[in-house]
Amino acid sequence: MDPPLIDQHEQTLFANPAADPKKMRRIIAEDSEWSLATVPRLIDIAVQHIVNNFAENPLLDELGPKHKAKVLEMLSTDLPLKVTAPLISDEGYWKRCCKARWEVCDIDQFGKSWKRMFFERNLEGLIEEFVPEQTDITVIQDTIELSKDFITRLRIKQLLPQIKDVTIVSPSDEEISDQGSDLGNDDTLDHFDFGLILNKLPKLKELSVVYGVKSCGMNFEWSLFEFTAKDCSLLAAAVQSCKHLHTLRLQRCQIDDTKARLLISNILKHPSLKVLDLSHNRVGDKTGRALGKLLIDNQIIREINLCDNKLRSEGISAIAFALKKNRSLRTLNIKLNRIGEEGGRNLCNALMSCKFLRSLDVASNGLGENTAYALAEVLNCNRSLETVVVSCNKLGVNGGRVIQEGLENNNCLKWIDLRLTDISQQSEHSIMNVIKRNKDLVRT
Repeated sequence: MDPPLIDQHEQTLFANPAADPKKMRRIIAEDSEWSLATVPRLIDIAVQHIVNNFAENPLLDELGPKHKAKVLEMLSTDLPLKVTAPLISDEGYWKRCCKARWEVCDIDQFGKSWKRMFFERNLEGLIEEFVPEQTDITVIQDTIELSKDFITRLRIKQLLPQIKDVTIVSPSDEEISDQGSDLGNDDTLDHFDFGLILNKLPKLKELSVVYGVKSCGMNFEWSLFEFTAKDCSLLAAAVQSCKHLHTLRLQRCQIDDTKARLLISNILKHPSLKVLDLSHNRVGDKTGRALGKLLIDNQIIREINLCDNKLRSEGISAIAFALKKNRSLRTLNIKLNRIGEEGGRNLCNALMSCKFLRSLDVASNGLGENTAYALAEVLNCNRSLETVVVSCNKLGVNGGRVIQEGLENNNCLKWIDLRLTDISQQSEHSIMNVIKRNKDLVRT
């Protein structure tokens, strides 16, 4: 019989490993949660304690640079603003706050400041979601008190109106209500009052507001996009009292002549307003006359934008007359209006003696050859205009030729847009060569 491969003792150890004294030597901890993990350093425990209790006991300036950076890296982005606003200036923390709330964060639009971006967009969101007579205004007031030193621009993309009372109506009333909605004759609804906040923002320079509702879907009503008389009165008073405001933009607000004139009358003597943007509204000749008075009385305004309105020859003629006496306006945009040949000629006649306007946009205004002849005279003698846009006007072949001749002695114009004006390719090529020559002169 062959001898066993292992002896009896080895068989016992194989069957019962615990019988081996060497394997019986082990540590049995009294603490069931005991582990071999390294015990954290005391400083790390202290840092974690500061982070966990930061809302109740904010401790930051007392820390050294290394530990302060560690705390800022670990702090939650959901901490109350009353704690973080006055205490934290670190851009890294505010960058995390912005990234946590918004998917798209373009810091270049906010002076490369993450903190400014957070506070401006935070306040914009509160105003855009504000419902008059329902939302608590103290939330906005408390936020302004904390963020007033960091807000220089507000761009409000929607304003919610008051919620109408829901009443039981008869079928005939419902039909009338539907017809009124389609015609835009619903009872007007008022919006947020900017007079409550503008004076509390000492560094605010630009205000851009759209009186309308985003993504209203099937709940569309004309009243949701109505800039009411009361809205106009409140906004005009707020802008008038905000002496440090530089830019006012009211786009797509359905502003008519009556409301525009009220707004303009309140900024005639404004000490700092430089940009007025009323593009994509419904203003006409009466507003043009009011702007003419503004240009005469106010020698601070530098830019006026009336793009896509109902301005005709009478309105632009009033503005043109004022240009002869104004020394501050640098940019005038009246594209997509209806000034026609008469208005175009009157404007060009004013530009013969205007030595301060640098940019003019009269695209798509029903201009023709007569205006082209007048514009050629302007380009021949005017030495202030640097940009001219006359696209989408039927200047014709002769109009292009005289503009080409008018530019021969012009060394100041840096750009002219002549697309869709029916001028010849030869004239367009010659004009572009003059523009290239002028740009080269600037570089040298």
